[in-house]
Amino acid sequence: MINKRQQFRKVANTALNLFNSISIIIIGFLLLRVFVFGSYRIPTDSMIPAIIPGDYVLVNKLAYGARLFNLFDALEGKRVKIRRIFGYTHVKHNDVVVFHIPHPHKRDKIEMDMFKYYIKRCIGIPGDTLRIVNGIYQINSDTVQHYGNFLAEQKLSQISEQDFSKYLYQSFPKDTILRWNIKNFGPMYIPSKGDCIRLGRTETLIYKKIIEWETGYTLHIERDTLYNVDTPITSYTFTHNYYFMGGDKVENSQDSRYWGLLPDELIIGKASFIWKSVDPYSHQIRWKRFMKSIQ
Repeated sequence: MINKRQQFRKVANTALNLFNSISIIIIGFLLLRVFVFGSYRIPTDSMIPAIIPGDYVLVNKLAYGARLFNLFDALEGKRVKIRRIFGYTHVKHNDVVVFHIPHPHKRDKIEMDMFKYYIKRCIGIPGDTLRIVNGIYQINSDTVQHYGNFLAEQKLSQISEQDFSKYLYQSFPKDTILRWNIKNFGPMYIPSKGDCIRLGRTETLIYKKIIEWETGYTLHIERDTLYNVDTPITSYTFTHNYYFMGGDKVENSQDSRYWGLLPDELIIGKASFIWKSVDPYSHQIRWKRFMKSIQ
């Protein structure tokens, strides 16, 4: 009888230790996925030629700093407070970045949907003044440095307005006076945390959506002035950093040219390399793209 009890206890202890070990492994893996790395399958061609449909991209979340927030509230679609621990680098020009789609439900409202994301190249960083001149990105009037996919931008410069649909040609903020489009855009100043900007007509159109996101207020424009109910807002101090993101397939990519600036909180991490690639039609593994770096 005693031997049977001892055997039962031994089996029970072994099972409990195995359960604890498996639980630690699972929890550790989940923590790594949430805070250290992520894998994202690319379904669209907006980043051709650097990234093609069927690529699986490994995203480094430590590079810019892992985000800390209430995951359960975020999964329910609630607005969450996000803190970011220090990373070992900052978002730089031409970095390929994975981020939550800033407009997952409505174009005029910034939200975070945990299951909807984009991968784009960073064109403009906080403090930059960005222009598109005949299809070519320019930052701070620098005509020497190239940003984004320069070859595709040169190709875009040769395409006439008549060859585009109205939907693709017109860009943010879709104003009949500014008449910005994907070939001629800006100048647009990209706010940095702490910047105090006077809100004229153009600034009101550009920044309304991100000011609403920062404050949580529903604002309206009347006589070219931004209002919170009956109170005019003639200047505003930003509490976040913003970025301008562009797809490498510049003639057809849903990027900042169409929806505006990206808040820092929505950035997931830096795309490090392609760890696997599967042809979406033949389902064959593309071995040549295995462990391919992203340029």
